[in-house]
Amino acid sequence: MGVSVPPPGSVGQVELQMASLFTEAEPLVLANGEKLGPVEVAFETYGSLNERRDNAVFILHALTGDAHAAGYHAGDARPGWWDNLIGPGKPLDTDRFFVICANLLGGCQGTTGPSSINPATGTPFGLGFPQLTVADLVEVHRGLLRHLGISRLLAALGGSLGGMQALQWGLSYPEEVANGVVVAASSRLTAQNIAFSAVARRAIMTDPNFLGGDYVSQETNPDVGLAIARMMAHITYLSEDALTEKFGREPHPDSREPGFGIDFAVESYLDHQGQVFLGRFDALSYLYLSRVMDYFDPFSTPTSAALVTQAPVKWLVMSFDTDWRFGTEHSRRIVRRLELAEQPVTFREIQSPWGHDSFLLEVPSYHATLRAFLDRALVEVSQ
Repeated sequence: MGVSVPPPGSVGQVELQMASLFTEAEPLVLANGEKLGPVEVAFETYGSLNERRDNAVFILHALTGDAHAAGYHAGDARPGWWDNLIGPGKPLDTDRFFVICANLLGGCQGTTGPSSINPATGTPFGLGFPQLTVADLVEVHRGLLRHLGISRLLAALGGSLGGMQALQWGLSYPEEVANGVVVAASSRLTAQNIAFSAVARRAIMTDPNFLGGDYVSQETNPDVGLAIARMMAHITYLSEDALTEKFGREPHPDSREPGFGIDFAVESYLDHQGQVFLGRFDALSYLYLSRVMDYFDPFSTPTSAALVTQAPVKWLVMSFDTDWRFGTEHSRRIVRRLELAEQPVTFREIQSPWGHDSFLLEVPSYHATLRAFLDRALVEVSQ
């Protein structure tokens, strides 16, 4: 049952919008030289663009996110995934900021991805979809900005894979980004990070219903593999303290005697997370977007930060002390590289018991830091 009256601070009912970017004649040229066109992009906006068109903040979502960051769709009981951050009076105050959030290239919530129809064949792309990079994701966001008539962002802001996009955008096109906010992200995945994603992809691709990536045409789905991938990933999003506090070693209420079923409460929780995930995410998108993260390494050459050195961006880099997926050492590496490029950087490690998922939650010191940084940005641009 949907929410009839949105709570205070909500942007209220919102609608998904669509834009068709690039064309067959003028396609998106990917980093590997392959081309896509047209590219359909799903996005939402909150608040109003001011007359100077300088109050726009682009929200960049993580691996399994989507364009629905705030407010309610008709009939929904739950708001968008970052609703605690976006709305009147919140850190991203929609009475002052114009907020944009778009589904990623390669995604499965309206934007062109591997399960979309390939116009050249009339069938889903499947594994014929081109490999992507974070730079490719940013190019589509840039195309959407042009579509909206915005030439420069007040801020690009994201957590996890979203933070990677904010970093890439600021490094590659600093003239388009006044401020970059990178939260719980990494500029280069460790072997452990890559290993987690490798196992998740293997679970999906060895599911008998994966069918070499052709499951959409065959009207089936690799449910078992995708659920396992989500269950394992979800463990990495929470700290040990968070799991202990929430579940400990509590038995599942339906457990009768030891066996190989769901005997503990935490097992039931993970099983639920896996099952819910099946209703909202596509296995091919999981493969492609997790691989994007593996190869991200924007500081890999001595000239990586040359453009941003010439046109500095003001950066806020934040980590959480219990995040073991992209821990504080990942954020400190970003800070060091930006400082070497003579960038103005503010760094904060936030105390939170919730691990990597903290960037999605209402942690007071985290929100206070974001509010102060964004308020300062808005004052500076209006002077």
